[in-house]
Amino acid sequence: MSITLTENAARFIRQQFTKRGGSIAFRIGIKKSGCSGFAYTFDYADEIKSDDQLFESQETKIVVNKDNLAYLDGSQIDFVQEGLNGTFRFVNPNIDNTCGCGDSFSIKTSNKNQA
Repeated sequence: MSITLTENAARFIRQQFTKRGGSIAFRIGIKKSGCSGFAYTFDYADEIKSDDQLFESQETKIVVNKDNLAYLDGSQIDFVQEGLNGTFRFVNPNIDNTCGCGDSFSIKTSNKNQA
């Protein structure tokens, strides 16, 4: 199992850790949402919970709830700045389809059965 960050994503996350103070990891998850089924969630973790899986990439810690691992395994996360807006972009091998607006996605059938 792996989740990785690009250098841009790791730099942005570490800057946010510094601004917030106290954060020890970047929390990634999914929730049911949108027309395709799921959307990514992002937060800053001040603690590692017993049901979290810890990853490290580009000297930055990432935590994922174990229930979400099958949906996110193998993903690479980038941070892209476009004008005044910045956003995280996922390259997720588990995605089957995305909606037209790009905010939600569906998971390949074999991964749905794992989670």
